[in-house]
Amino acid sequence: MIVSNSTILIYLGKLNRLSLLKTFFKKVVIPNAVFEEVVVQGKKGKYGDALLVEQGIEEGWIKVKKSAVKAGLNDFGIDKGEAEAISLSLDLKVPILLDQTHARIAAKAFGLKPRGTLFVLLKALKQKAISFDEFLECLEKLIDVGFRMEQEVYLQAIKEARKLHQER
Repeated sequence: MIVSNSTILIYLGKLNRLSLLKTFFKKVVIPNAVFEEVVVQGKKGKYGDALLVEQGIEEGWIKVKKSAVKAGLNDFGIDKGEAEAISLSLDLKVPILLDQTHARIAAKAFGLKPRGTLFVLLKALKQKAISFDEFLECLEKLIDVGFRMEQEVYLQAIKEARKLHQER
């Protein structure tokens, strides 16, 4: 089981790789604010990833849970979904998926070790759920659909992927 914030769901949905979360973590828990952002607002915007997340909820492997924001989290300038996801992760004592820098800083300040979209894709490569070429295609598509990452992070991801590919 793992808690997820919005961006991981959105971007893995855009890559048509949302099922990787089910494969690796069996259950994904999201707070109400993430459901609102991804599914409710996503459907209003006619985003296909919203329908994929909604399907995961209907299938039962994505669960929506209420979460009260922990004191001090709002001091980090993070949005409601991020604050609720961090709080839920702390309440359930399970890992968390977060991409945004400020949210990751907040999670670390509360003792969590956040992971993100690139972690999931590298895990997929390591466990042979995707090939090296598919990993590179996913990176390219992420950038094409607006995923922001520093050049250093991009290069480090390719370096790590190449290393995993060579170990096969």
